[in-house]
Amino acid sequence: MPTPAALVLDFDGLILDTETPLLDSWEYVHHRHGLTYDRAKGHNIVGHSGVFYDPWEAFPEDQDRGQLEAEFEQVKTEIILRQPILPGVVELLDAAQASGMILGVASNSTHDHVDSHLKRLKLFDYFAATTCRDDVSAPKPAPDVYLLACERLGVAPAEAMAFEDSVPGHLAAHRAGLSVVVVPNPSTRHYDFPHALERIDSLADFDLSALAG
Repeated sequence: MPTPAALVLDFDGLILDTETPLLDSWEYVHHRHGLTYDRAKGHNIVGHSGVFYDPWEAFPEDQDRGQLEAEFEQVKTEIILRQPILPGVVELLDAAQASGMILGVASNSTHDHVDSHLKRLKLFDYFAATTCRDDVSAPKPAPDVYLLACERLGVAPAEAMAFEDSVPGHLAAHRAGLSVVVVPNPSTRHYDFPHALERIDSLADFDLSALAG
C-alpha cells in the first residue's frame, strides 16, 4: 500500500496497557474481600464505552459500592503508574516523524485520562491532535472519533493508518475508511480481527520502512 500521510494510534492498551490493570484491580478488590472475580466478563468490555457493566455483582447488595470503587481506583492508579510505555511505541513515533508523517491519537477514553498520561510519559508533543470520546457523540465502534481525528490532521481517512488493540477500535477505524494494524494486548489476544490489514504481537514488530513508497 502507499505510505500513509498520517498514523492514528489508540491509547489504552496500545501506547500504555491500562486495560490489564483494570481487570487486575477489580480482581484484587474481590480477593481482598474473599470473593472470586469473573475475569471473563471484564474481558468483554475491553475497548468499549458506554456499555453497562457491574464489576461488583458478586458482592452483597448492601455492600458499600462507593467504598469498593474507591478501593478500585486507588489500586488501579498505583498499577497504571508503574506501567511502561509499550514496546515499539517510541520507535514508531520517531520513525513516523522522520518520514514526515503526521501523528494523531483516537481514543475511547476522555481527554483528562489520555492527555494527562501522554504528558506524564513525555509523548504528548509527538501528536498533532488527540481526539477522544468527549469530542464525539458516538464512541467506538462508531467511526466518529477516527473521522474527526483525520479531519483535525488534515488528511483523508484513506491516507491514514490506524493502530488498534481492541475489536471495537479496529471496527471504528475500518468503518472510517482507514487501514488498520492490530496489536492485541493481553486482554484482547483471544479475539478475531477480521478487518486488520496486519496483526502483530508488538509494535516493535512493525516495520514502517517496509511500506511501499
